Amino acid sequence: MEGLKVIISGGGTGGHIYPAIAIADELKLRFPSIELLFVGARGKMEMEKVPQSGYRITGLWITGFQRRSILKNILFPLKLITSLIHSFFILSAFKPHVVIGTGGFASGPLLKMATIKKIPTLIQEQNSYPGITNKLLAKSVQMICVAYEGLEAFFPANKIILTGNPIRQDLSDLPSKRLEALSVFQLSNNQQTLLVLGGSLGARRINQLIEQHLLLFKANAIQVIWQCGELYFNDYQKYNRLDGVQVHKFLNRMDLAYAGADFILSRAGASSVSELCKVGKPVIFVPSPNVAEDHQTKNAEAIADKNAALLIKENNLDRDFESMFLELITTKSLRTNLSKNIASLSKNTASIAIVDEIEKLIKV
Repeated sequence: MEGLKVIISGGGTGGHIYPAIAIADELKLRFPSIELLFVGARGKMEMEKVPQSGYRITGLWITGFQRRSILKNILFPLKLITSLIHSFFILSAFKPHVVIGTGGFASGPLLKMATIKKIPTLIQEQNSYPGITNKLLAKSVQMICVAYEGLEAFFPANKIILTGNPIRQDLSDLPSKRLEALSVFQLSNNQQTLLVLGGSLGARRINQLIEQHLLLFKANAIQVIWQCGELYFNDYQKYNRLDGVQVHKFLNRMDLAYAGADFILSRAGASSVSELCKVGKPVIFVPSPNVAEDHQTKNAEAIADKNAALLIKENNLDRDFESMFLELITTKSLRTNLSKNIASLSKNTASIAIVDEIEKLIKV
């Protein structure tokens, strides 16, 4: 389709950003001449991550509504109105044939304005319990692509398409990237490597856990790639001086981090779970208990119940982590079975299915 233009909006966390990038990558494959524009929230991580992936982005002056602090919401009405007006001008100037939202602050005003302007719209929901933005948009968008069954409680049933979560293309063929990963992260090929993922903003309890067990890792010759998150980097960067420990605010080359890892400790957000199934390496899930409907625990249990991952709830970390971790690093058969089982759960067709639905909406 010559002259095709698409706007994609999603951000705030990696769970919204990376599915958006995966959709953009598939669109680019299918329509090489496509013109893509991302819309994010100023000051949020998408303003850095999207350009790193090769796409253009513009930012809205918008933040989420703060439930815990009413004072922080003083400017929220002004930001919302300003973002709606800015969205109108972005849409009028770019003239997209379709607008896609993957959740996050910016996608709300942008997609709302797109529906007012009668531009075809589609949202993609990663979780089993939808975010507030997608719930608010559900009645006005044309199509809703989801990763879990049973979302009719939140979305109009006639709009729902079960596609799964899109996964970035750079996660394909990770074994071929191992040597590059060893070089980029300066890892020893004679030691095993633990990759720690607490989410883009970081996870306090996971960071505390890793700090408490640095001597255990050293005693067992375990190298650590520790993504501590933006909120906690200043607290933990001091451990970069230790041999075999790397503390990162972000990991810009997740494909190489996965390629270099022998096992992974991770939160259980929907996008992370989908990626880890694709990666196919042994995983210990530590789901966040601080999310709506405890959906991360449900995500992790769906994998652990198939003997495809290990699961420790936060309140059991002190009791269970050390024994579980030592069993994992010393038992080859356990690692082999976990890898085989989690890889069997990977669904690689989500991006294709979502772009199929987008194509149905396009009117060129």
